[in-house]
Formats: sequence, structure tokens, C-alpha cells
Amino acid sequence: MGRRRGKRKRGKQPGEDGLTLAWREVPDRVERHFPVGDCSCGAGIADGTVAGVARSHQSHDVARVEFAVTQHDLYRVVCGCGLRHVAARPAEVLDASVSYGPEIRAIALYLLVRPHIPVERICELLFEVYQVEVSTGWVHGLLAAGSEAVDPAVREIEERIAAEKVVGFDETPMKIGPKGRTRYVLSVSTGLFTLFMLGRRDLVSFELFLLARMLGVVVHDRYGLYDHVTFNGFLHQLCVAHILRDVRDVIETYPDAAWAPQVARSLTGLVHQASLARLAGLAGVPAALRDPLIEEFRSGVKVGLSEIVPAPKGRKQPVGRCLLECLDAREQDVLRFVFDLDVWATNNQSERDLRPFKTQQKISGRLTSEIATAARLKIASYVSTARKHGESALRALRLAFLGAPWMPPPAVVST
Repeated sequence: MGRRRGKRKRGKQPGEDGLTLAWREVPDRVERHFPVGDCSCGAGIADGTVAGVARSHQSHDVARVEFAVTQHDLYRVVCGCGLRHVAARPAEVLDASVSYGPEIRAIALYLLVRPHIPVERICELLFEVYQVEVSTGWVHGLLAAGSEAVDPAVREIEERIAAEKVVGFDETPMKIGPKGRTRYVLSVSTGLFTLFMLGRRDLVSFELFLLARMLGVVVHDRYGLYDHVTFNGFLHQLCVAHILRDVRDVIETYPDAAWAPQVARSLTGLVHQASLARLAGLAGVPAALRDPLIEEFRSGVKVGLSEIVPAPKGRKQPVGRCLLECLDAREQDVLRFVFDLDVWATNNQSERDLRPFKTQQKISGRLTSEIATAARLKIASYVSTARKHGESALRALRLAFLGAPWMPPPAVVST
């Protein structure tokens, strides 16, 4: 199947910063290379006169890693009064006579939660690169240790998200535990924060997962529980990307219906105008650009409702009927992004944040432990948020194992 028109090409996008190796004026090391052999005249080249550097090449590489063992001696000091004092064990050193340090723990946990490398291959990689021989059990145990280490930061992330004006919610199924059992990864995202939770697609899980505390605008995919009476404290923005996918299904079902492309065209136009207005620093889409598109949207929905007759009570509704009824009854929740440019038109950010777990599912198949998965999600919340703030994921994990996890910067209070 050919690439759909308008879909972006692979690789670097226009306007994005490129990456290239830069020439370093002061290299770490210089190696001198001289020609060898004989000249065509028969004389040895080594006996010639050095006439300077003809050209130079710089090779950027990593130095060979040396594994080191550090012994921490905790001294005892006897006061003049007779009391004895023993030095405190450093936070990064585990309470064991022999243990691995924060650097190797951070590297192993990074490999586990970021690129989702299987545990056996993590053990292999650590041995190949660092000559460190660890067990699969030790690697698995890092999930519990890492979850505990990042707990203060994750609690702060939760508080910060609950206070945000606009957040995106999403959920995706994962195979966890015995065969046939499915759990859900629930995600809530902003441009700077991410929080994941393992639960179900039920009211109890949704109440636990911040929804009962949200006071701003929640961007979501129209799953029914978001509209439960329990969560009447927040406003809604129905994800336009999900709506457009449903409209495409309607177009395939009713290829001769002119109203469905009209609805898609008007919504796409409004999203585009909102993006332009945001770039221009406006608070909302100007009425002269907004109103004709909204009228086109309303007209398309009205015609669609007249053409797709509802099924009798108790029967399944024809394709598109429920969607049209939603667009008609909840126009304000569909078009909120047009009038307030702080509101996103889609929850694509939430979907992007969830995507790595689908990759992990493909790599690992069914996950065996709910407890380990919950710990993994907690660490992923910490790492994702740190990266959104420009922090290195590996450094963030290292700080956590040093006993001083990375924390989000204080919120800026607008005046």
C-alpha cells in the first residue's frame, strides 16, 4: 500500500536541528603517522626530512571502560568523653558488605526501562562492555529498587499534573500475568510531565488515577468513563485525531456521502488555524477564520444526522450515528481548542508517551508480574518527565541511586 498523501516522510524533518561531528581544536590525544617504505629513487622514506603535517583526521570514540572496586571504610572516632561515633554509610552504598554501585545499577536499569532490552541480553552486554558478570535476578531486582528510589519525584510529578490546566489521558491494554488476563496502562501527559499507572479500564482505576482530582481540561478519546458523574469537576476536549479516524471509517462505509468529508475538512481546517493562531501568539482563532469552518462543521453534522436514520431502541446503531450524535450534543467539547489555544486539539502527546509499552509488549510478550510492571511504570514516569525537562535519562537514574533523585523545577506562578 502506498504512503498516504500528506503523511510526513521518514528521517529528519524540515526545520529540525541536525547532528554532526565538530572539529575539536584541542584533541585529547594526537597520534603521529609517518609514511613507510622506499621512495621511487630507492632511498628509504624513514631517512627523509619531515616537512610538516599534510592533513589531519579526527576520530571520535569512547575510551576503554575500566571496571573499578571502591572500598568504603567507615571509621570509628572516640570522643574525649568516651562516646564512640561511626561514620555514616554513603547513600549510594547498599547495606551489604559487597554490592554494585549506582553507576552500574543506573546503566542496567536504563537498558531495562528505556530500550526494553531483554534481561539476558542486558547481562550479556554488561559483561561484554564492562566485564561485569551479573545475574538475571539481580537485573530484575533493580525494578523494585529503582521504584523506591524515584518515589519522591513521582509523588511530586503526580501533584504537579493534578494542578495543570490541560492534560491528556489515554489507556492501552497489556498482557500481564496468567494467560487470558489483560490489564491496562493508564497514562496522563502534559508537555513537561508524564505519569503511568497499571490498572483496569474501570471506575476504581480511573478514580485512583488522578481523574477525581483534576480541575482543568482533560483531553481524551471519548471512552465512556471519562464522562462519569464522579469526574464532573473538569472540562473535556474530545480528541480530534480520534474523531477524524472515526470519520474516515464513515467515509469508507458511505463513499457517496458528501457530509462526512465536509466534517473532516472543517475539523482539519480548525486545527490548522489554531496552530497558526498559537504561533502568532493569539488567545484564540480569529472569528473571521473560525466561524465559516464551524458553520461548515455544523452543517455537515446536521446533514449526516438526517441521512443516517437511528436504529430502533435496543438495536445496534448504524455506522456513524453515535459519532454524529456526539458531535452534535458535545460541540463545545469538540471545539474547545478553537476558543482557548492552551487546550490541545488531540491527545497525541499521551499516545506518544504510551507507545514504548507497545514496543515492549512486542519484545517481551506476556509480562509475568503485575508488581514488577507497576514498578516499571513508576520508573518510566520518572524518566519520561526528566527527559521532557531536558535531563538525561541515565543521569536521572544515577541521581536516584545516589539517594538524591532528579526533581521537577518549582512551578512558575503567574502574576
